[in-house]
Amino acid sequence: MRKLIKGIVEYRKRIRPSYRKAFARLALGQKPDALLVACSDSRVAPNLFASTEPGDLFVVRNVGNLIPRYVGRGGKPCQSEGAALEFAALVLRVKDIIVCGHSSCGAMVALLEGSQAKTATHLKGWLGHAGPAVKKLKAGLRMKADIPRSDQLSQVNVLQQIEHIRSYPAIMRLISAGRLRLHAWWFDIAAAEVLHFEDREERFVVIDAPEA
Repeated sequence: MRKLIKGIVEYRKRIRPSYRKAFARLALGQKPDALLVACSDSRVAPNLFASTEPGDLFVVRNVGNLIPRYVGRGGKPCQSEGAALEFAALVLRVKDIIVCGHSSCGAMVALLEGSQAKTATHLKGWLGHAGPAVKKLKAGLRMKADIPRSDQLSQVNVLQQIEHIRSYPAIMRLISAGRLRLHAWWFDIAAAEVLHFEDREERFVVIDAPEA
């Protein structure tokens, strides 16, 4: 906590004066460019590597950067992430939704080893939303990269969560109308690089120019 308090004091001294006008404007409403779904991992800092300003991103962060598949009538929906998707797309009208996974993800390691989730019932249940990605990896699906198995799973999982987002009818209507785009990103912590999935190459490549 001491480090956090020190950071707030530094913020008040050095950063707050230059941002007061911006926050006064943002207090009247928000109009973010994109929804970013990222992992809760403390090493993943989207506002740093995406160089965004306050108000640019609507962010959902959870263990494993997961989005539960849409559940229709008669099922029990996972309301938090589904509500964020609908709010961002239907109310805020973002034009892009990004799912960003990362290397050395503890959630992916837990899925492969199972040890960390044995006594954590909530964690075990939540990680079930990445179950299809685990099945695909075990069935032989591999990404075109020489990376550890847990990182392979992390990349497969990003693509799996994109599929889950597509399962929401309201989202698919916007995609079909050309009003919404989905993006798969992956952050390599050791290299401090951000990659995106290139459909034509069927692999994650470093982002070094704006996506079309």
